[in-house]
Amino acid sequence: MISWESIDTVLVDMDGTLLDLRFDNTLWSSLLPERYSQANDLTLAHSQSHLFAHMNDTRGKLEFYCLDYWAEFTGLDVVELHHELKELISFRPSAKEFLLWLKARGKRSLLVTNAHRDSLDIKNTHADLTRHLDEAVSCHDYGSPKEDQNFWEQLQLEHPFDPARTLLIDDNHQVLESAERYGIAHLITIVQPDSGKPPRDGLGYPALHDFKDLLNND
Repeated sequence: MISWESIDTVLVDMDGTLLDLRFDNTLWSSLLPERYSQANDLTLAHSQSHLFAHMNDTRGKLEFYCLDYWAEFTGLDVVELHHELKELISFRPSAKEFLLWLKARGKRSLLVTNAHRDSLDIKNTHADLTRHLDEAVSCHDYGSPKEDQNFWEQLQLEHPFDPARTLLIDDNHQVLESAERYGIAHLITIVQPDSGKPPRDGLGYPALHDFKDLLNND
């Protein structure tokens, strides 16, 4: 899948790539609507309809990924909801081994995530994630999500990389398309970002399930 002698820098996503997306899907699709319905005396169906419609309206924008925005919109302590589900924070298959493998081979590795810094901090506390990477970058550092070309331009300024010798691994198709437009040459997506949902197909990019699929290319 990868010719490693052609790769200097590995950019890797967090949610749905290194970490199981089951945590985030449970929080945003189940726990948040449930608590919103209780706080506003709504039926669960009404709460879901209201929240999901607004999520669709903001999808791909910075607000979609901003915990402060959703706390203001819902009136709920969204950070505390993260803590309630901490048991669901876990690595995807062989993800930690992959990060150790990269470090042992002298490959530069950067976490590039759309997650809010508060979310990143919570997940890092429970998964001990960032110490295995050279840098951790949130889209909120740049004011633009990864779907926006400005993200890659700002990343290049702060952490210079050669797009032709860079690999991005991300479960988000729109992010991969944005990276491809920027010129990042090596792109991989994830077959099953959420362990509680079926594997995906028709993904449009080379896809892996277990990171050991990359380790075997040593």
